Amino acid sequence: MSKDYQHILIAADFSSHSDEICNKAQQLAERYQAKLSICHIVEDFPLTDFAYEPMISVDIDMRDALLNAGKKQLAKLADTLAVPTTQQWIECGSPGHDIVRIADDNDVDLIVVGSHGRHGFKLLLGSTANAVLHHAHCDVLAVRLQDS
Repeated sequence: MSKDYQHILIAADFSSHSDEICNKAQQLAERYQAKLSICHIVEDFPLTDFAYEPMISVDIDMRDALLNAGKKQLAKLADTLAVPTTQQWIECGSPGHDIVRIADDNDVDLIVVGSHGRHGFKLLLGSTANAVLHHAHCDVLAVRLQDS
């Protein structure tokens, strides 16, 4: 018999399905009396210059703008879920890798993600959810989302 969940992490993507994912995580947190946290990773898309030099990261100003916009969205979403700022994380990086790292660093025992993405060929699950599922050291709940 499995133990109850103590710490649930929502991997928020701010899509039209965010409410659905958050509601599922909140229901589980209430059921297990678990701590609820939330994170969002701004994907650090590599860019190539015109001479096809080695890949470079997203421009610093663009990254800061994306992080600031993300912080506002994350704070708003976290507020509706009563998640304190100490349990909110926003970073720039690789979503599949950094969601797992945040979960490991904060003793998370369940990660809740949406079950499809908007890019790549991982059409059944979504590239981020797929990476989290295969690399997480805790349970992962992939909430099945219907296309609107």
